[in-house]
Amino acid sequence: MSAHPQQPAHIIRSDAEAIEVAIRLAARFAVDASVRDRERRLPVAELEEFSASGLWGITIPKAYGGAEVSYVTVAEVIKVISAADPSLGQIPQNHLGVVDILLQTASEEQKRHYFGKVLAGYRFGNAFSEAKSKNAGTFDTQIRFDGDTAQINGEKFYCTGALFAHLVPTVGNNENGQAFIAFVERDAPGLTVVDSWDGFGQRTTASGGVTLDGVVVPRSAVIPAHQAFDQPTANGPISQIIQAAVDTGIAVGALEQAKTYARQARPWIDSQQEHGWQDPFTIAAIGDLEWRVHGTEAILANAGKAVDLALAEPNEDTVANASLVVAQAKVLSAETALLASSKLFELAGTRSVTGKHNLDRFWRNARTHTLHDPARWKYHLIGNFVLNGVKPARHAWN
Repeated sequence: MSAHPQQPAHIIRSDAEAIEVAIRLAARFAVDASVRDRERRLPVAELEEFSASGLWGITIPKAYGGAEVSYVTVAEVIKVISAADPSLGQIPQNHLGVVDILLQTASEEQKRHYFGKVLAGYRFGNAFSEAKSKNAGTFDTQIRFDGDTAQINGEKFYCTGALFAHLVPTVGNNENGQAFIAFVERDAPGLTVVDSWDGFGQRTTASGGVTLDGVVVPRSAVIPAHQAFDQPTANGPISQIIQAAVDTGIAVGALEQAKTYARQARPWIDSQQEHGWQDPFTIAAIGDLEWRVHGTEAILANAGKAVDLALAEPNEDTVANASLVVAQAKVLSAETALLASSKLFELAGTRSVTGKHNLDRFWRNARTHTLHDPARWKYHLIGNFVLNGVKPARHAWN
């Protein structure tokens, strides 16, 4: 992958334009989504079109030349793309999160530099998580400063988007255990991105590994990520609402497939109907899925409004409320995606399990992606807040 975009990106100017562009792209991405999944064909061309469309720059503040769309719109965009291909919907998640961390912790010069790159079509990957560290929030990767440079050594995994990125934001700790993010160019000496992701779902996210062996970056390419949560910030809810939007998109896509196949299914022998779509139990099951999916979309939109308020008025209460509502969207979207992708087979019938239809991709994608940030802790977050008034801890997973 080149360290530079193949073409300049279009700059989107409004929320309405962002949604219009997403709908247009999703229609094209959906055409070969099943083939890409079946063959694990990485979406290189699709990602070029995706980032060149300007959708990766829609959260850049207006003061820096971006559209600064609402997070209601961001969630809608990710949902629409994910309904077509959830791997493509997931890949920008860390990119969008990094844009907000830059806004919170970078110098003015760094903001102008990196926001300009995003608007030009540069994609951020990520080298954050580590498979061998104590937990998701601890890092063994080391960053050491020496004058005007910093050196990074470590090993990462779950690096969604790094394979396709122009810049790979990498988290490492200094000698005092403080976390920094270094923006590493994709072709930097010592940076190795390994296409080792072999999960049964989200197969084309290339969420494999990254190793950093003596990677050197300028000091100006490093930001103090540890400061992001010193004050109330919407960064956690921003990260999480994108995950919820991906799951909601999977549910939407599965429901549409269920309707398509239900219209083609034969009637059951006892139904005394001419067509499968006349079966009263099929009708009821589709109706049940329909309201659940639309309810999930509604709470996702509410979560976007809560994030927007937390960004406009960042304080303990607005940020806690954003975490709460986003957690609600996260658990409901996960449940709905799993239900819809399972019910799809029941409504489509036995023929739906044949390999040529590849309908199991909806369940595989839902089961894989909903494992991000365990839902059981979201239930705890919600209950502890509404019952005991305990505000969620501030970090990227809340």
